[in-house]
Amino acid sequence: MESLKTVMHGVAVELVISPTYSLSMCMSLRYEPADPYVVRAVFFTDTDEPTEWVLGRDLLADGLTGSAGCGDIRVWPAVGRGDQAMYIVLGSPAGTALLEVPVQDVRTFVEDTEALVPRGTESGRIDWELELANLFAKG
Repeated sequence: MESLKTVMHGVAVELVISPTYSLSMCMSLRYEPADPYVVRAVFFTDTDEPTEWVLGRDLLADGLTGSAGCGDIRVWPAVGRGDQAMYIVLGSPAGTALLEVPVQDVRTFVEDTEALVPRGTESGRIDWELELANLFAKG
């Protein structure tokens, strides 16, 4: 299967602590066409080890224009902020994080991934024989 380049973007985000206080941090978004349905988001702060979350690419794309996701990961545009920001909520047993993210950075990232693998064509990028072999090896 043809190999395509990886898309990576660094994004400055705000971890919202309260309505009046937030903590700046960096998020690195990574998309690999060999794993076409997901985006890996790695979060960096000054005090902690990087934390990685796996997000659906469609979730990020859908969250640019409306509310998307349920459960542990939700995304939506920031109301009253024009086209400037969007929110991402990440929930785990350890707690919940609300991130304010520049919408244009996410839009550019999603557009770059869709230039490599258009939405709706992801299944053609998967090596199904390898996936089946891995599944049977674990069984």
